[in-house]
Amino acid sequence: MFNQLKYCALGLFEKITDPISRRIIIILCLCFFSFSYCFSQTQEQQKELDNLLILNQNNTKSDSTKLIILTKVFRQYMKMRNFEKVDEYVDETAQLAQKLNLRKYSFNAYYRRGLFNHGFNKYQKAEENYFKAITEATALKNLYDVAGCYLSLGALYNEIPDYGKSLEMNQKALDLYQKYGGEGDVANCFTNISEVYQELNQQAKALEYLKKALKVYLKEGEKSRGTAVVNLNMGLAYFTASKQEQLKMEIPPNQRLNIALDYFNKSLKGGEIVEDPDIVAESIKSIGDVYAEMGDNNLALKSYQKAIQISKTADNKTNYSESLYALGDFYKKQKDYDNAVVLLSNSFKVSDENKFSENKKNSAYALSEAYEELGDFDRSLAYYKQYVEIKDQIFNEDKEKEITRQQMRIDFGIKEREYLFRQKITDGELQRQFLLAKQQQQLLILRKQELAISDRDKDLQRINYLTKKHELENARKLQKSDSVSAQLQAIISNKKISSQEQQIRFDWKVKIFLTVAITLVLLTAVIIFFNQRKTTRLNKIINKQKRELEQLSRVKDRIFSVVSHDMRTPVNSLISFIQMLEEGNIEQEKLNRYAASLKNNLTYTSTMMENLLNWAASQMQGFNPYLEELNVQDTTTEVINTLKQHALQKNITVKNNIEPNTFCRADLNMLSLVLRNLISNAIKFTPNQGTVTIDAVSVDDELHIKVSDTGVGMSPAQINHFNKPGYLGSGVSTLGTNKEKGTGLGLLLCRTFISLMDGKIAVNPDYELGSQFIISLKRNTTYN
Repeated sequence: MFNQLKYCALGLFEKITDPISRRIIIILCLCFFSFSYCFSQTQEQQKELDNLLILNQNNTKSDSTKLIILTKVFRQYMKMRNFEKVDEYVDETAQLAQKLNLRKYSFNAYYRRGLFNHGFNKYQKAEENYFKAITEATALKNLYDVAGCYLSLGALYNEIPDYGKSLEMNQKALDLYQKYGGEGDVANCFTNISEVYQELNQQAKALEYLKKALKVYLKEGEKSRGTAVVNLNMGLAYFTASKQEQLKMEIPPNQRLNIALDYFNKSLKGGEIVEDPDIVAESIKSIGDVYAEMGDNNLALKSYQKAIQISKTADNKTNYSESLYALGDFYKKQKDYDNAVVLLSNSFKVSDENKFSENKKNSAYALSEAYEELGDFDRSLAYYKQYVEIKDQIFNEDKEKEITRQQMRIDFGIKEREYLFRQKITDGELQRQFLLAKQQQQLLILRKQELAISDRDKDLQRINYLTKKHELENARKLQKSDSVSAQLQAIISNKKISSQEQQIRFDWKVKIFLTVAITLVLLTAVIIFFNQRKTTRLNKIINKQKRELEQLSRVKDRIFSVVSHDMRTPVNSLISFIQMLEEGNIEQEKLNRYAASLKNNLTYTSTMMENLLNWAASQMQGFNPYLEELNVQDTTTEVINTLKQHALQKNITVKNNIEPNTFCRADLNMLSLVLRNLISNAIKFTPNQGTVTIDAVSVDDELHIKVSDTGVGMSPAQINHFNKPGYLGSGVSTLGTNKEKGTGLGLLLCRTFISLMDGKIAVNPDYELGSQFIISLKRNTTYN
């Protein structure tokens, strides 16, 4: 089912071309599939837990199998983060293991519960379980696992922080690993101890342990991640060392940055070898810090940009937020405040989403400074207030950790273990280091408290300063406003609009989600529907083309019939007349009569041939109209003159009522041919003594030319047939009032040529005196 929904979503995505809609569909699909995946995972975990509980209930024996089942049960509860059940089954596992003297299970239970609580910052419970695990491992004489517990305790105390205890635990782990562990474990202890000294700002002491760790890691070769990490930490030790620490390191002050840069480059190379993007990103960001302090802005900028790209691709939120802040702060120092605001805002957002309090605080302070430089005191004040709020939050968290640390110190069990631990330490130098670490930590705490008090005064001063700036800026804005009430009303309206927009967006998202869900179900039916509709549309087009082809075929047949019949008669008559002339025995009266008849036949044949050839040329796309400004009255007069003799034979009056200087855009030859055919038809179907009238009327940007007659007219069926868009001829040739013959191509040719000139031709169905054809052509308004 999940795969089917996935393919349906992909099909819908291919149908949608709008970029915004595509993004919305992608987001909704990701949310839907993520929810489905998490739901399925939860169901699987619960199903596995139920199976284990049933297995545990069925196994009534108190043996090693029971211990294995209980271990799996509490580990499953750990995955589901059920603290109460974890404690219940860990205690049951430990009691049974001690009863059966299988203490490796009780050690495992206590140690895993320690790690579990440690991961959720439950330091007291974690410490308690670590020490219980030490007791079990000691009973088993498994000193390697004891060392692992001490190493975890060292990390725990470093987080609280209690640097003295952290050093003690790490040193204890180191002593055991040197006897029972491997070189890698020893190097890890050296690294952890160095981190404690770095937290105490004793970079020289940290460097001693880092060098020891590096010596061990170098034995593993180039593909050692530990080597890259240690090089990175050594670079940081040199880079952050105070002048006093530099003297202890015995390095010239002017070489500090070069040495740090060398170690960062080594770390970068090592990270690339082991393909660890986190080390690579942090190394490049640190290289950018060094270049920035050296004043090499171009290299610093490139380093920061590359660090952002790598950390974003690797989805390391910590490195990403810190790299964004580093580049934003770099832009701020370069007084490029616009770019600084963009980068720092992103850093603030990422830090807020992932609860990186320290980086969020730094970003808020930098944003306050950047907006102040931009003159936006509202935002500057807002971000500075956030900075103070975050700083107080961090201070409160530190106080909570200090309370936790004090509570852990006064615990009786801890005091007893500390006493026994001190009794075993005989190394005076080591004892002195622990005492110095504790003294240094107390100094750091006092220094933090002093800085907090000093910072509060500075914060109040800056808030007052920004508040006054903010008030002055608001006063200046209010002076420029026409009305204070209008501003308040606008603010209220904006809030209402914002609230409504949020509600609309929420409703819209709900509708979209429901629409997508329904669409996924109905997608197959929709696709079938569209395919059927497309097939129907294509069939209609094919049928239309078929009808047109059939009509053209009928026209072609009629043309061949006309050519075969009407061409043969005048040609034969001409041959007979020439033979009679050759014999020379024909009377003058017969000669005149034969000549007149032959002239009429040839005139009809000429007209038929002209129409036939013009229609054939238009069908072969051989006619390209040359549109120009034509004087319609002159053109009409010329056409009437050519047909005058034909009209006189039937005593028909042809009236040209078109006003002088009436213009339109048309092809001269085409328009003349159209008018000749229409007027000729009017004369043909008008009885003797009738009238043919040509008028012209301007309607908007068109000129309507009307050819009217008092003839027999057209039937409604003929009018409707001619006015249809797909008109291809009447199919028959109708005799005139005096039995005049026609070709059947005249009106078809008129329709074709008017269309080529971007015009229209139609029969007026409301004209009752005879027939009236209306030609619509574009006119030139300059002359009208």
